[in-house]
Parts: sequence; C-alpha cells; structure tokens
Amino acid sequence: MGGFLGELGKKLAERWLSLLVLPGALYLSVATAALTLGQSDALDVVLLADRIGGWAKAPAASTVGGQVVVLAAVLVGAALAGITAQALGSLVERAALAVGWRNWPAPFRWIADHRVRKRRQHWDSAHSAYQAGVARARRTHHGGAPPDSAQWRAAHQTRSRIASERPDRPTWSGDRVHATAVRLDRDHHLDLGTLWPHLWLHLPDTARAEITMARQDLTRATTLGGWAVLYAALTCWWWPAAPVAVTLLLTARYRIRSAVATDALLREAATRLHAVELARHLGIDHVGPLTPQLGDTLTHLLHTRPPASTSDCVSP
Repeated sequence: MGGFLGELGKKLAERWLSLLVLPGALYLSVATAALTLGQSDALDVVLLADRIGGWAKAPAASTVGGQVVVLAAVLVGAALAGITAQALGSLVERAALAVGWRNWPAPFRWIADHRVRKRRQHWDSAHSAYQAGVARARRTHHGGAPPDSAQWRAAHQTRSRIASERPDRPTWSGDRVHATAVRLDRDHHLDLGTLWPHLWLHLPDTARAEITMARQDLTRATTLGGWAVLYAALTCWWWPAAPVAVTLLLTARYRIRSAVATDALLREAATRLHAVELARHLGIDHVGPLTPQLGDTLTHLLHTRPPASTSDCVSP
C-alpha cells in the first residue's frame, strides 16, 4: 500500500510540475521581462541583464533564507499562473463548444446569433452545390460515361469546412459536437444526451480509455488557449508578447478542432457499436443491428419523465 501511495504521489508531482509549474515559470519569466523593459526598451537585452544582476546582488538574495523565500515565491507564482490558465481554458472551452449560446449575455448572444445565421447561409450554398454536383454525376453515369466526382467532392469538402451538418452553433467545434447528436437522431432515433450517461457506464475499458484520452487532449488544448489569453494581457506592457500570444492561439485553435473531431467521432462510433448491447443489458429483446425502432425504445426507456402535476413534486 505504501509503495502504491508513493508511486501515486510521484505521478501527481510530475503532473503538477509539467502542467503548472514549468509553463507558469516560463510565463513569470516573460512577465518579468515585460514589466522590466516596457514598450520603449522591449528588445534591450543588456538592460534586462543589468536589472537581473542588480536583483541578484541584493542582500536578501545572497542569504540562504532569502533564496528559499524567492524560490518558494517563484513556485507559488508559477502554480497560480498555471491554475489561472486552466481556469481561462475552461472559458475557452465553453466559447469553443458554444453550448447554450442562446443563454449568453446580450452582446455575446447577438454576435453568436449573427454568426449562426451567416454560417447557415454559407452551408446552405455549399450543400446546394454538393447536391447539384451529385445529380450531375448521376446523370453522366446513367448516360454511359464514367461519373465525374471532382465537382461534388470539392463541394463536399467546402461544406465540411463549414460544418458536418447544418450549423446550429456559432463555432466549428460546437457544430462538430452537435453533428454527432443530429446524425444519431436522424439515423437511429437516439437522443444522445439521454443515452450517453448510461452507455458510458456500459462501455468496455478500451473504448472508455480512447474517449478519455481524446477528452484530455481537448482539456490540454483549451488550457493552451488560456495561456494565449495570459500572454495577450502582457502586450499592454511589452509588444513582443503579441506574436507569442498569436502563436499559442493558432496552435490552440488547431488542437481544439482536432480533439473535438476525435472525441465526437469516438462517441458516435461507440454509440453505434454498443447501443444494442446496452439495450440487451436493459432487458430489451432485440436481434440484429441498431434500428430506428430500437432507438425509439431506448430513448423512451431512458428518458426521465417530468412530474404529471404539482402534487407529484416532493417539497424539501
């Protein structure tokens, strides 16, 4: 037991060091340079070296006690910066997935609504071009000539860059998550929000491990977006922080999209593969693949029904 706890503590310390302290220490170093140099002397390395040398010669920094205090302050400051980045990462995730955007405060809700309408217009145009291309390819094929798929494939790629399904959220990542629910409802009459908690408990360990890994990738990507926000704040004092913030933001955007796409794909695949097993586990007699009829039965069985009347509500 002691060996297990020791190994667990070692792993926790490694995660604390890699996720919080090291990125936080780097941020503190950049923040120190920003506050020391300012905008006018932004690239004056000699001035920065002189200032750091002066701090190192201070009487408090030359004693063991002073060095311990400085080290402790750096560790605490780095950890706080890491925690702040994670907190901002949660906000970045909410903005990227745009869950419940219709309940956002008025200015943000209006902007999101405008984006949804524009995205729908672009998607509808791309979808019309895709359908027209497919129709032309079919006519060509029926006429005896080999089908020309270049146009409709290009239209399909254009449509997919906007969203997999007709947009319902202001962001690509949010629509990718939404597309999974739309497809499962259209193909199998499954309500993913109702089904997923029960299916998650029934999934095999390998499937849960893959989905958990994708979810962790999303958390790391959004945390990187949180660091981008922190570095962007330093541009008020030091302009070289701007390219750092932009680089982090673009990297976070790419990683968020990649993680969201992987997570959504795995959830959809897990639902299609294991929904029948869940139905059998719940006592539903079904033989064969997942069907819309089984989807209706599962959704009806797992759906929480509202109280029939106020008399059914139990007061606390």
